[in-house]
Formats: sequence, C-alpha cells, structure tokens
Amino acid sequence: MPSLGRILSRPTAKPYRTRHLVAEEKPYLNADGHVDFAPGDVENPHNWSTARRWYCTCTADRNERGTLSSDVSFFLAVLLVVNATLASSGPSGCFPSISEHFNVSEEAAGLTITLFLLGYCAGPLLFAPLSEFYGRRWIFYITFLLYLAFNFLCAFAPNFGSLLVGRFLTGTFVSAPLSNGPGVLADLWNPVERGNAMAAFSCMVWIGPAMGPVIAGFIQLKEDWRWIFYVLLWFGAGTAILMFTLPETFGPMILKSKARRIRAAKLPGYEDVKAPVEDTDRSLLRIYKVALTRPWIILFDTISLLCAIYMSIVYTLLYMLFSIYPIVFQQRRGWNAGVGELPLIGTVVGSLLGAVVVVVDSKRKARRVARGGEARAGGSVAYCHDWGIGFAVTMFWFAWTAEFDSIHWIVPTIAGVFLASSLMLIFVGYLNYLVDTYLMYAASAIAANTVCRSACGAAAPLFTNQMFTALGIGGGGSLIGGVATILAVIPFAFYKYGKQIRRRSKFAPTEESDETTKGEKPDDEEQQRRHAHANNSSSAESSPPPQRPSMRERDRDFSVISSSSEESTVVKSLGEPGDENVGFGKEAV
Repeated sequence: MPSLGRILSRPTAKPYRTRHLVAEEKPYLNADGHVDFAPGDVENPHNWSTARRWYCTCTADRNERGTLSSDVSFFLAVLLVVNATLASSGPSGCFPSISEHFNVSEEAAGLTITLFLLGYCAGPLLFAPLSEFYGRRWIFYITFLLYLAFNFLCAFAPNFGSLLVGRFLTGTFVSAPLSNGPGVLADLWNPVERGNAMAAFSCMVWIGPAMGPVIAGFIQLKEDWRWIFYVLLWFGAGTAILMFTLPETFGPMILKSKARRIRAAKLPGYEDVKAPVEDTDRSLLRIYKVALTRPWIILFDTISLLCAIYMSIVYTLLYMLFSIYPIVFQQRRGWNAGVGELPLIGTVVGSLLGAVVVVVDSKRKARRVARGGEARAGGSVAYCHDWGIGFAVTMFWFAWTAEFDSIHWIVPTIAGVFLASSLMLIFVGYLNYLVDTYLMYAASAIAANTVCRSACGAAAPLFTNQMFTALGIGGGGSLIGGVATILAVIPFAFYKYGKQIRRRSKFAPTEESDETTKGEKPDDEEQQRRHAHANNSSSAESSPPPQRPSMRERDRDFSVISSSSEESTVVKSLGEPGDENVGFGKEAV
C-alpha cells in the first residue's frame, strides 16, 4: 500500500513534492503540542494559489512551483459530480428502447432511475465517515473505479435484472463525490470563496441531470439504449485519468503525514510528536456509530424536518421534469426523441442564472461583514422568500402554457428557465441554512436531508406519467404549484421565528441558548475533550477576569485546533464542520 501510495502521489497536482520538503529544526506546533500548519505553510490547502483553485490561469503567486493544484482539486470534484448527475438521468431518454428490448413497461424501465437514486442514499452515511478516517483522495479513487466497473455491467446487461443491479451499485459508488465534494470545498476555500465555489458545485448538480436526457434522446434516434452507457463509460474513463491528479486536501490527513515525516527525521525533542488526529482514540466503529444514528435524531428537529420536506419536494420535481418534458414536447407536440428533449437546456440556463445570484449574494455578504456587520443564520434563507414564491408562480406558468399546443413552445421553455433558477436557489439556500443552523452537527443534518430527498426523487419516475396522464399538464402542474404555495410560507417562518426555534433545539447552538441549553447538547466525547483543552488554554492566557464564552465561541473552540496563526485549520474528526460561518467574510478582509 505505501508503494502504491507513492506511485499515485507522483502525478498529483499539489504545489510541492514530498521529497522536496525539508524537515525544519523546530517544527510548528500548536498550543496542545500537536503538529500544525505554520503561517503560509505550502502544505495547507488554504494557502494554495487562487489560480490553482479555478484551473483557468497560470498566474504564479506566493507558491511559485505548481500553479494549478487547488484548481485541479475543485475542477475534478465538479467533474466527478457531473459524472454522477449525468448518469442519474441519462437512461430516462431511452425508456422506450429499454422497454422494447427487455419487453417491460416504460414504468418498469423507470426503475433504472429509481434504483440509481436509492443508491445515492448510501453515500452520505457510508463514504463521508470513511473520507474523514482515510482522507478524500483514496475514497474518490476506489469508489469511482468501482462505479466504472459496474457501468460495464449496465452497458452489457444480459437481462433486465442485471441492469437494475448495475444501476443500484453504480448509484451507490458514484454518490461518494456528491457526499464528499462539499468537504473538498471546505478543505480548499474560506467561507467567502466557498460561496462562489458552492454555486458552481450546485450548478453541476442541476446541469448534469438536465443534459442526460438530451444526450440519450439523440442517441435513441440512431442507436439503442446501450449507447448511453457507452457514453457514460467514455466520459468516466476520461475523468478517471484526470482523477489521479487529485491531491489529498483533508487537513488532518496532511498533518498526519507531516507528523510521520518529522518522526522519521528523528529531530531531537520531536521523536514522539503527533498530529491532532493521531492523539485521539477515534475508530471507524465510533465514527459510524455517530454517522448512522445522529442524522436520524437531527432529522426530526423542527428546522431539519421542514428543510427535508421542502428540499424533497424540490428534488422530486427535478426528476419529474425528465418525464414531464417528453409528455409536453413529444407526446403533445409530436417532436422526436432528440429535439423533444432540447427544451431541458432551458433548465441548464436557469441553473446558471441561479449560480450568478449566489455569487452576487456572497459578495454582498462579504461587503456587509467588511463594514462590521454580522452574518446571522437566518440570512441564508433571506433570498428564499422570493424564490419560494417564484417556484409556485413559475410552476403555474409552465403548467398552463404547456397545456395548450397553440401557445408557442418558447413560452413554457422560458418558464422552465425561471423554474430551474427558483429550485436551485431554494436548494442552495436551505443547504447553507442547515450549515448555519447546526454548525458542528451540520454534516449529520445534511446527511439526513440528502437521504430523504434522494429517496423522494427516486419515486418520481414511477408515478409522473400516470399523474400527468390523469390530471393533464395543467392539472398536474397546478397540484405541484399548490404544494409549492404552501411551502413558500416556510422561509418566512424561518426568518421571523428562526431564532426562537433554534433556541429550543438541542442541536442548534446560539448565543441566546447558551444559558438555557447548557449541558443539553448530545454527547460527543472527542469534542468535549478538545473543548476542555481550548478552555484551559484561553483561561491561562487571558488577562481580564474570565467571562462565560458564548455558545458560538465555545463551538469554535472545540472545532478548531488552537494556533497563533490566523490560518488555523478546522479538524473535522467526526465529519462535522466547525463553526466556520461565524467569521464569514473575515478572511477576505
């Protein structure tokens, strides 16, 4: 394994080679005596160049050797996600061909989407904890290669059963980029930069599913259903080659390697130095005990439950669209399988517009914080007000303009553009709100949310055709629009009553809940130990009389390894991000 690790480390696009790193006479240690990143440390992913992160320029800055590594990391994370989302919807454009080849109904052919999305449910619970234990890189390598292997089973399936098995397994393994991709963003960017990166990341979550049916629709005009899997294999093979340039980005694993080098160098006084992650008694059993139980407990917390309901409806509609558009443009208007899928490109344009809104909003937040303002948790759903209403309005617009063939096709297509923008902005807004609300428990909250919305999205291909056949485009769309109208109340309720709801929550730390909820948070032994270390250090160094820290300050204390550097690294020992949003925008000031 070490030899294989050295071989695979050679092509990685980090801005240094390990053999070129010289052991310092006095390695940088934090207040607890653990190896830490020094200010400006080239090994710290947050210090890699901006040019690396965006993978579009070669402008050298403070890191002269390699100007592309962070960009490669981000580019590859997004590319892996595109593979996952493209594969999720690709077969939907080939349902007639699959149905004819295996002599099954088109509803049964829809199981190829359902089982793939059910495989998504395993990712957050299975691969996220593994990435916190072994690092990001190896999990990406192993799961993506297994995804390609089982795609061969799909492409050359001898019967319908083997195709369904292959789809479930490919969905399971390719869900790793979806669950671990945001972790890579957290590894590379500070909160302000991460807002822009998350916009691009979320955009791919919407563009991939929209392009899958378009590609498959044109393939079906000339070839059979197997060709969509050939396309996925070719695309995946090209991605796999680039994937091996992905460096490790998870800070605790990088520090662990750094500590091993220091011990190997046998520097006097540092023979037994350790990284923070090595000085804990964590184990996979303990990590999975938390990962498999806490999400379900948090799911029934008020904010988490309402977000799960709303986002499940949004995600279900996303996958319903892949059945609705063929009804509107192929069955009603008589377009062929290829041209009839082209209006889905409108949803791609809509997701890009949504990404622009997120970027503008991130810059606005940064300017507010720079002027001395504060980024509060409720601010994450502020722009969900308008887009929640927009979801309902554009759904009615799309439904009733698509109902009548006499209305020009561009009208429902434009409605689809703004519908996609609304859905994406709701999606991003609530993901950020979950992180802002649950802080160190955010990974568990998002894991529960992901499982719920994936399970609901999996059901979409099974009932959409029957629903719109029975109710018509206008009636079916109005039903969804009515549900969206009811759900539009939720962001207003969060904005007005969110503080009171968070105060009563056992999982949502706030300054106001410090006195009333002290001791009521769920047990987490490792966080308690680190909390104690941080409190001891701060009390020894403080000159004024000691004061009770706020809940937010305490959350930051046990989520961050203390260091004199402003670039201290969040150590996510259980996959839970620290309270990084408290200082939103300050790193850029």
